[in-house]
Amino acid sequence: MSPLVDVGPELAVALVLLVALACALAAFGELCLQRDVVVASVRALVQLGLVALVIAAVVRSLWLSALFVLTMFLVASGTAGRRLTRSRCGWWCALPVGAGALPITAGLVLLGVVPAEGVAVVPVAGILIGGAMAGTVLAGRRGLDELHARRGEVEAAMALGFHDREAGLMVSRPAAAEAMLPGLDQTRTVGLVALPGTFVGTLLGGATPVQAGAVQVLVLVALLAVQATAVVLVVELIARGVLRRDTTTAPGRLSRGRRTRRGG
Repeated sequence: MSPLVDVGPELAVALVLLVALACALAAFGELCLQRDVVVASVRALVQLGLVALVIAAVVRSLWLSALFVLTMFLVASGTAGRRLTRSRCGWWCALPVGAGALPITAGLVLLGVVPAEGVAVVPVAGILIGGAMAGTVLAGRRGLDELHARRGEVEAAMALGFHDREAGLMVSRPAAAEAMLPGLDQTRTVGLVALPGTFVGTLLGGATPVQAGAVQVLVLVALLAVQATAVVLVVELIARGVLRRDTTTAPGRLSRGRRTRRGG
């Protein structure tokens, strides 16, 4: 069976050209992301190279596979936290990242849908943790941005008798919910717009089209559940003032601070 991509000098040239194109477009559009593009690309190359060497040994043991999944979870939580805040409260992102991905992975193994083998558990857990991380970051950024931009509405709601949490949810929840849209669109259009990597990889691994389709549907639906869990928890953390940026004060604290200054 021929591989999907031939590894050789041509691949190296293609990667360099693609990175150069991305940097050129970022510079032309004044996005100020050229360095991020280069760093992300180099990190992807190095990390995948190292993982390829490690994972062959890891997947032979279920316990080592579980440790590897835990490592992925910690890295995803730290990455999401850094994207949302510079303070220590960013580690609260571990809750939305892990609350859906880890129990759902365990549940699929216990049900026998996913074999209790490292070669199956690691990729499924990686996909779900990655989806939870993306959902956490998107929902968190949108929710925090909206809370900061509309803090006047939050204070007005509190002046009308709403609690801190209720006022925060009213503002941040609709914006944070948009984090579900990429996953919903991907699920709606699967097979029509693009063939996801899980489907193609399973086919190349020797599965029948029906088996590959079943695996892909399972992954997409599980991703929706994982991301829904992440979005709900992120919104709750934001509304309660637990997860915030350095420049964003929790709704209740902001209002009480202003009342104090006015009273003085």
